[in-house]
Amino acid sequence: MKRAPASDIIWLFVATRLLLVMGTYFVFILFPVPPHVYPSTPVDIIGLLTSWNHWDAANFTRIAQFGYESIKDTAFFPLFPMLIKGIAFLCGNQGYIAIGMILSNAALLGTLFVLYQIAADTLGDEVGRRTMLYLCIFPTAFFFFAAYNESLFLLLTTGAFLAMRRQKWWLAGLLGLLAALTRSAGIWLVVPYVIELWISRGSINATRLNRLLKLLPVVLIPLGTAMYCTYCWITFGNPFAFAAVQVDWSRHLSWPWLGIWQTLGDLFWAQPFGSFNEAHALLDSSATFGFIILAIVGWRRLRLSYNIWLALLLAYMLISPATAQHDALQSNQRFVLEMFPAFLTLASLGLKHPRLHQGLLIAFPFLQAILAALFVLNRWIV
Repeated sequence: MKRAPASDIIWLFVATRLLLVMGTYFVFILFPVPPHVYPSTPVDIIGLLTSWNHWDAANFTRIAQFGYESIKDTAFFPLFPMLIKGIAFLCGNQGYIAIGMILSNAALLGTLFVLYQIAADTLGDEVGRRTMLYLCIFPTAFFFFAAYNESLFLLLTTGAFLAMRRQKWWLAGLLGLLAALTRSAGIWLVVPYVIELWISRGSINATRLNRLLKLLPVVLIPLGTAMYCTYCWITFGNPFAFAAVQVDWSRHLSWPWLGIWQTLGDLFWAQPFGSFNEAHALLDSSATFGFIILAIVGWRRLRLSYNIWLALLLAYMLISPATAQHDALQSNQRFVLEMFPAFLTLASLGLKHPRLHQGLLIAFPFLQAILAALFVLNRWIV
């Protein structure tokens, strides 16, 4: 077992956070709202902070402060706002935005340590370092800076996988339960758990009782989803309210290729060249196709459980496209952040092909700077 390079991880984390802070400062100052107004007053620190409280971040902090006020809120799973609420209570019920951002960034830091360990165990130290780098500079990695639950979900899922590799089954089950309370896809951790248990069967004492004890923790994972279903049932009369309200975001259950087909039609036919919708569709389709390719290329490089997990997340993402929108694959450029096995494959490819690595070092930060600026300016991203 390789020891994580703590100083390098902390340096990478701090450096990327400082760049986002600096970018926020300049965007907030140089692009005032309303436009063409250039104030000479000092910078508004509260304004700098709230410039990151947009879209889902605003929903999470509002739910943390006021609870689930309508059935539509159930689309946002409860663990992240519960953590914000708990810490805010200790702070006198204030600072919800700041607490949400601190939690998100702290979860990213924890993820970097866990992800390095997974990557280094699988493909070596250099791949582990590249994996962390690519994750932090990925175009939509700025969501790890905002009060979104992506980094918390990534921390819990990677932690569960590392626990499985170490054969700490109860810890894996507990982390799976928390992941299922963070995002709906968390329940699918049941599948890699069973796969890892089967792979390690040779090292488990062959008595029926021991096998049962190792299998028992898997029940914790769907228990997380069941707990949230129970809450939705009691509060709103529908145990699957979080799925039913997806229509409010124009998402419908469909065949996985329909969203891809519609997006290709928008890109090459329906949308005029250079339009806002075309640019969005290009970003989301690029992320979608890119990670599908990484899943295929990485099939022989990674453990079976990692490959299956990546395939499940891709399928789960593709079966609910926003078919009523101009960009049917909307948000996919954010959802791929959760697919850590693809980052392992990308890191191994970057190590093997230096020009690919150099291209990613240019393209990824460039796109992240643009998209982060748009987010701060409250422009629609994902």
